[in-house]
Amino acid sequence: MARQYLIGAALLIALIVFPLISPWATVILTVALCEGLAALGILVLLRAGQVSFGHGLFFAFSAYVVAFMAAASLGHEVLLLVPIATAASGLVAAIVGLFIVRYRAIFFGMLNLAISMVFFSLLEKLFSVTGGADGKRVPRPTLAGMTLDRETFEFWMFYITLALAVVAALGVARYLVSPGGKALEAIKSNETRLEYLGVSSRKVLYGAYLLSGLLAGLGGAIIALVSGHVTPELAYWVRSGEFVFIAILGGVGGVAGPFLGALMFQIIRGYAAVHAPETWHAVLGVMLLVIIFFAPSGLYGLIAGRKRAAAPGAGGEGGR
Repeated sequence: MARQYLIGAALLIALIVFPLISPWATVILTVALCEGLAALGILVLLRAGQVSFGHGLFFAFSAYVVAFMAAASLGHEVLLLVPIATAASGLVAAIVGLFIVRYRAIFFGMLNLAISMVFFSLLEKLFSVTGGADGKRVPRPTLAGMTLDRETFEFWMFYITLALAVVAALGVARYLVSPGGKALEAIKSNETRLEYLGVSSRKVLYGAYLLSGLLAGLGGAIIALVSGHVTPELAYWVRSGEFVFIAILGGVGGVAGPFLGALMFQIIRGYAAVHAPETWHAVLGVMLLVIIFFAPSGLYGLIAGRKRAAAPGAGGEGGR
């Protein structure tokens, strides 16, 4: 646990300082944090041995809630839009979860994908409501009642997102070591034994699914505000796959993993898109294969393992 907080603290310090040195990176880092929040939701489900290929549903739903509210002038304040949109995605997760938690393994993943693609199709086909493939513009809202220029708005949105990500990561870390979190691990290892103990695996997984949807929704709400535009692509299966990719890349051993993975994902995608624009998807695929075969515990596992190896008494004569 101490190692997890140490890695998280180092990552936090780097994120706090970097935008001050390179202000141009604020939007990229904010997007990475939003994707990290969604991947953190995937991490929660992976603790139960389940994976969702449809979390773009919650990511996109909250983003469109922000867009509709801003367009209807029902809320033009960041401190109002973010919690309402996040709660809306949580409501969707609560409804979908009632059905989804009955299934496991590939059925769990594919059903999430199917529901997400239905939502994607609705976003594209209902042009008069959603704007179709063109999406909807999100006017820049006020922040604590202040109307800010674009650069200042992006700057403060980054630090607000960072603060929310820290709170979310700490909350998930506490949840994973709680009885509910340990019950999630029991679903993965021996669900039948968990039922024999009188604990409902469906209720445990339902709670995790709800939390996962809220995290994805939080990321979607913020990315809509920062980008100023939402499209059906947010609900597309590729987006959902990216969240799983990021979770695996970062590693599920600790809550800092998804954010490490999201930052690395943005770096790889950015450089690959510039230097290999025709094959950048292949570059990401190769990176994923390397992680799976040579570092299955992800970036977090590599860093944590190195710290463990460097600790006094970790091995050799000192470890005896």
